[in-house]
Amino acid sequence: MKDIVIFGGSTHLDLAKKIANFLGVELGKMSLGKFSNGETSVTVEESVRAKDVFIIQPTVTNPNDSLMELLIIIDTIKRGSATRITACIPCFGYARQDKKETSRSPISAKLIANMLEVAGVDRILTVDLHTNQMQGFFDVPVDNLYTDNYLSYYMQNYISGDKVIVSPGVSSTLRSKRFADALELPLCIVHFGKLHPGGIKEEVATFQDMKIVGDVRDKVAILVSDLADTLAMETVMAESLIVNGAKAVYAVVTHGLLSDGAVQRLNECKYLTELVICNTVEHLSKQKLCSKLKVIDVSPLIAESIRRIHYGDSISSVFSREIFELALVKPTDNSSKQQHL
Repeated sequence: MKDIVIFGGSTHLDLAKKIANFLGVELGKMSLGKFSNGETSVTVEESVRAKDVFIIQPTVTNPNDSLMELLIIIDTIKRGSATRITACIPCFGYARQDKKETSRSPISAKLIANMLEVAGVDRILTVDLHTNQMQGFFDVPVDNLYTDNYLSYYMQNYISGDKVIVSPGVSSTLRSKRFADALELPLCIVHFGKLHPGGIKEEVATFQDMKIVGDVRDKVAILVSDLADTLAMETVMAESLIVNGAKAVYAVVTHGLLSDGAVQRLNECKYLTELVICNTVEHLSKQKLCSKLKVIDVSPLIAESIRRIHYGDSISSVFSREIFELALVKPTDNSSKQQHL
């Protein structure tokens, strides 16, 4: 691939390397660090003049540092006369702050969009945004990739038994219904009867506060969501499902933030059999601590989307079953990749 450069930020270098390897290119050379007072230092060590540049950087791990690093990388490359800069943000930080919760609260996701555009980004590539409407915050093109094929394949082939899809709340019903329809499975909804104040801007519930709309008795329940953070709510929902007769509970989500003791909570929860997440966030160290944590590699999806953006091809066709199966079966076969690319 000519005139393309892939850079990896510090928050998920492993994903950046996998994407570059899939595309058959070397990862761009760049030095990242901090000055003695904590300011971010960025030095691009190769020419980007007239290049199509892609920067791989999730912004949910240490979100303020990772976001600032991304902004400075964009500015550095912009001043290096790149033809186009695409910020590939597999997991978009501040995405949950996409509306005013109270009369005097910010819309932080919109602020982040403004900052990225002012820095000089020409395009955004992301995965399973918290809400699709957030694309309207940007005045540059936004490609929101969906992991449905990957997650559906895992549910179908690696989770056995009489299954039911469970939506963790009414707001997740549309997403959960997509999986239920695709896999021809019944759909249930967890209704929160009562929420109690937890930590900062966090609400928690006990399993007695949850009502199950639908039948989970003697079934394997699969909780489907776009994001799992502390796992406080997921573990309580798993308990509620087991109490209501489910044989086992799996949680299948795209982004696993796994903050604030989430791994310990997962290890200690006897109701949740397995947590399945994508590698949109770095989890290498956490995988070693928890056998219940399963990670799906979605680097082929991102890499193929980057290839299509670079050549001006359709992005929508990247979600086809044929493209998915090629990426799934031969994600590390360099000869087949080069033929396809």
